[in-house]
Amino acid sequence: MTEHPVAPVPDRLFDDEREERWRARFTAPRMSRPAWARDAPDRCVYTSNASGTTEVYVWDRVTDQHRQVTDRRSGTHIATLPPDGATVWWFADTDGDEFGRWVREPFAGRPAEDEAEPALPAVEEGYPAGLEIGRAVVAAGTSTDDGTKIWLRRGDGPAEVVYQHAEDAGVGALSEDETLLAISHSEHGDSRHPAVRVLRVADGEVVADKSDGPGKGLTPLVFAPIHGDGRLLLLHERHGREELLLWDVLAGTEREIDLGLPGEVYADFHPDGHNLLVWHTAAARTRLYRYDLESGELAELPVATGCVGSAEVRPDGTVEYTCSSAAEPPAVRALHPDGTDRVLVAPPGERAPASVPVEDLWVDGPGGRVHALVARPTGVAGQAPAVFALHGGPHAADEDRFDAGRAAWVDAGFVVVEVNYRGSTGYGSAWRDAIEGRPGLTELEDVAAVFDRCVADGLVDPGRCVVEGWSWGGYLALLAVGTQPQRWAAAIAGVPVADYLTAYADEMEQLRAFDRALFGGSPEDRPDAYRDSSPLTYVDRVRAPVLVLAGENDPRCPIRQVENYLDALAARGDVPYEVSRFDAGHGSLVVEETLRHVATEIGFARRALA
Repeated sequence: MTEHPVAPVPDRLFDDEREERWRARFTAPRMSRPAWARDAPDRCVYTSNASGTTEVYVWDRVTDQHRQVTDRRSGTHIATLPPDGATVWWFADTDGDEFGRWVREPFAGRPAEDEAEPALPAVEEGYPAGLEIGRAVVAAGTSTDDGTKIWLRRGDGPAEVVYQHAEDAGVGALSEDETLLAISHSEHGDSRHPAVRVLRVADGEVVADKSDGPGKGLTPLVFAPIHGDGRLLLLHERHGREELLLWDVLAGTEREIDLGLPGEVYADFHPDGHNLLVWHTAAARTRLYRYDLESGELAELPVATGCVGSAEVRPDGTVEYTCSSAAEPPAVRALHPDGTDRVLVAPPGERAPASVPVEDLWVDGPGGRVHALVARPTGVAGQAPAVFALHGGPHAADEDRFDAGRAAWVDAGFVVVEVNYRGSTGYGSAWRDAIEGRPGLTELEDVAAVFDRCVADGLVDPGRCVVEGWSWGGYLALLAVGTQPQRWAAAIAGVPVADYLTAYADEMEQLRAFDRALFGGSPEDRPDAYRDSSPLTYVDRVRAPVLVLAGENDPRCPIRQVENYLDALAARGDVPYEVSRFDAGHGSLVVEETLRHVATEIGFARRALA
């Protein structure tokens, strides 16, 4: 293996108050919204970085006691509670490789000398593919190189496989009376547009199937929280965007719910089963609504200013939610039935320092109007250096939420441009699916359009623009510096796809299925398409300095294909490049490691632009 230049980590980025400020945004304790046990709502589980690493915590609301559950070198971020709240379940992988099994321990804790026990001993290790814990039934999904299995444990018996297929699938929802299990599957070969099947828990037999045909996915969300109620809430995209569908599995009827809102929606039932809590996302902002299933009345909830994240309705009707904006750090809040809105709970320590707001930029692109968010440094006039920070996914979107990384770049004097390119969610199915058959190259056409607009408006210095991203964003950064060498002064790629053919061979099966759906087949079926969309293909065109950050245990963008790209750069010998390897998976849950990543990126960009 070639020895590659290691990127230095600056001791400091600033010589003034900005140094303490940017670090404080990462080290400030933060927490997810506490999720409660269904039958014991005073028992909650959440994740927090309070220890310096993201770990699992529980909170007893009766005693107001918080307890750290996990303490693992690479952190833990997936956890849940069964209905009785007697135990806490968390997913145990190895050093961030995402491959492992569910374990559990008592809510009150276990002796220090004891290990957490396997929650489902009969279930194989694998990548998680959904989990539903009932009072007497547990459904768990596992994904391996052989495909997906859905396991059912009834009562105290061993878990048994009730579904198995080579294509991607996952646990969807368990009915309140635990007689029906909805799963999402892609037996038709398109995991990006799944179908839904409902199984009878007693014997695993098929009760009903629903598919909307090619290019139109169905996503099971939740059953109505009423015993004997067969209504299943789903997302459908029959009209070009994700909307709500209520399917009564037992009656064989369905009802499309047209809320009359732009953008896209997501929903959950209120505990009464007669109302829905609705998330509405449009133009990179999310707000909450209540929808009355009987009257059809839709009412926006008076939650705090900002972009809403996670939310759920308590048994007493209180809506607990998270909220933030680009300028203001996140908070966990509670909106009570009487209209009172307050901070519900805050982690110990100082809150993260604020940052600057983002502005909307709409640009005419080759596939339609492209939405971008722009954050400008305070006091910077005229053309400024810029970082085009491209989000991962690709099926995700940059939103008006707090981001400590964005804030650090702004403090360093960079204009930050975030592009919701084709492939992003929140702008309709056609926009999301426009990258099919030609991923990477399509998105970069939109990035180029936004780049040209920013230059034309005098917002950025065309000679000092950095393209940066992680995961799919890192992939786009490497592809950009090879296919658009005239635009970029530097490229920074975190955990990227760098050599698509090797990445496909080494990645987890869930992503292989995604790639087959995205490209229209495997590399054997469509070798030219994979080659055209691979950064390695264009490595000889790279002119700007390149920084790559890569996780040793990454199952999504494996290390071997990153090494292939770096070896190709090394073989050229005429392009400056550096690498930062870290002992984790697809990113790090350790705060100090994240600080090193950000310092490395900004330090590299400064040297590249000097």
